[in-house]
Amino acid sequence: MLEIRDLSVNYGHFTALHSLNLTVSPGEIVVMLGANGAGKSTLFRTLSGLQRPSGGTATWNGVSLTGGKPEFNVANGVAQCPEGRLLFPELSVEKNLRLGAFVHRKDPAGTARELERVYELFPALVEKRNVQAGSLSGGQQQMVAIARSLMARPKLLLLDEPSLGLAPLVVEQVFEAVQRVNAAGVGVLLAEQNAYAALGIAHRGYVLEGGRVSLQGSQHELMTDDRVRSAYLGV
Repeated sequence: MLEIRDLSVNYGHFTALHSLNLTVSPGEIVVMLGANGAGKSTLFRTLSGLQRPSGGTATWNGVSLTGGKPEFNVANGVAQCPEGRLLFPELSVEKNLRLGAFVHRKDPAGTARELERVYELFPALVEKRNVQAGSLSGGQQQMVAIARSLMARPKLLLLDEPSLGLAPLVVEQVFEAVQRVNAAGVGVLLAEQNAYAALGIAHRGYVLEGGRVSLQGSQHELMTDDRVRSAYLGV
């Protein structure tokens, strides 16, 4: 389980996260809704070991994630798929994927197995394996980014704004892929502004506003909450 207790993060005199409390249980897809600046990316940077908190704790299966060593967090089963994909555009799809397995570089046989596994999850990438990643469509690039994260063999995937800049039909395909990843045994913490698509696949969710949790509940509770419907679903 991911367990976040009273987590605060400061940038100088600015507090980006205020005593945040949040959990993700095994096998769950948990969505974080919120506008730009709500604190979603800051939370992900902290859980990835890229940002040290000013207070509170974040643990994954009892192991602290706030020691400031990203490679430690990845090796312990937490991988992030960043906003904007951040692929290596000049490298092939397969080379991008293999870079995701860097923490397991001493296990080439295991990397080969994971490579075949992600190709099974994303069959559209098989024929693109030797193509430069930067030449792919936005949706295909997002699939490469998710697949690259899975090459680290995570049990928890931090997925940051996967629908950003994608057409509605492609968003649907990407979220179907997220469901397949989850069905394969990976917990997902999903940060997303597209509330309708995200709540469509999530088990539970949190609404972040100004670095604080303003609402939380099950998929149904958030989908039917008038505040969420007005602010995030356009209803």
